[in-house]
Amino acid sequence: MAFSLPLQAPWAAQGWKAKIRDKERTEPPRITILRGTRAWRFGLRSREFLDEIPEPKDVPEDLVDVVRHALPQLILEWDKMYPENPVSSAGGDDE
Repeated sequence: MAFSLPLQAPWAAQGWKAKIRDKERTEPPRITILRGTRAWRFGLRSREFLDEIPEPKDVPEDLVDVVRHALPQLILEWDKMYPENPVSSAGGDDE
């Protein structure tokens, strides 16, 4: 089951979501920030956006700060969902 990071106002009211999606066990550990049909992948190991498109600058910096502040919780949730691919894994590929 996917994990959704609870977002407070104004983010949730503006349609922003932040989730660890299902079926990503072989992928680099990440949280996906969503708004409408757009999705940005933020690496839990690298602590930066994994893609250039859509442009990371389109995500408000205050929202990125919320995600960064929640990293300890997000790492725990990822590791529970995907124990075979933990965030602390030295062999992970984030690129």
